[in-house]
Amino acid sequence: MIRAVILSASCFALAIPAAAQTVARVDAANRAALREPSSAGFLGTVQVYPYNDGALYRLYAAPGRITDIAFQPGETVISVAAGDTVRWTVGDTTSGSGTSQRAHLFVKPFSAGLRSNLVVTTDRRVYHIELESRSSGAMAALSWTYPQDELIALRRQQDAAAAAAPVASGLAVDGLNFNYAISGDKPAWRPLRAFDDGRQTFIEFSPSLAVGEAPPLFVIGEEGETQLVNYRVAGRYYVVDRLFGAAELRLGGKKQKVVRIEAAQTRRRKGK
Repeated sequence: MIRAVILSASCFALAIPAAAQTVARVDAANRAALREPSSAGFLGTVQVYPYNDGALYRLYAAPGRITDIAFQPGETVISVAAGDTVRWTVGDTTSGSGTSQRAHLFVKPFSAGLRSNLVVTTDRRVYHIELESRSSGAMAALSWTYPQDELIALRRQQDAAAAAAPVASGLAVDGLNFNYAISGDKPAWRPLRAFDDGRQTFIEFSPSLAVGEAPPLFVIGEEGETQLVNYRVAGRYYVVDRLFGAAELRLGGKKQKVVRIEAAQTRRRKGK
């Protein structure tokens, strides 16, 4: 009996350090994720945090003062959960209209020295906010910037600019030769047409080329041999810095799709 008690006490002693280590890991993760207000982050009286999934955002409030939490325009708040709903008041409203409408939460503590948290889910993301009340020094408002959204928008602008840019400068429409025939398989990437300006050859694809796998281009030599040719992609065009009589676009493994592009004079020579 005495031995059993000693063993139980020993196991309990071992369990304490393990639990303490777990708590320490949680505390360390929370400290690393916490974002505090910074002087560079203030835009007027609004603290603007860069949004990062999984981060904790500090909000300092004070009794008798309301702190405004403003979300991204067009973002809809789905749910709001507060750790302490007795000593903290949380209300909601909106500003603006149409696509510029913004959701807001108003936060106010009943006294200083309180700590709690707020979890806000929207139709776009989740916000984790750490609340702390002080007798003074309340934040008037906080909001976020969204680096990932801005990067996506920038890429879309760049893609749109590339698509709208001319495939080449100095092209005269009346000097272009459109006498090219396209034959073979009919994959999604099959080009719409081909033409040249006497110096370069242009192969035009549908806009879906930008979201799919692009086929490599091979020029067919006089003896029927295939040769890889240098070309560049400009929007939905392949631009080849030479003329050719015949070329093929090939993509796939065992069931390879092949689309052939031939100049009219090449077809006439084959028919003789």
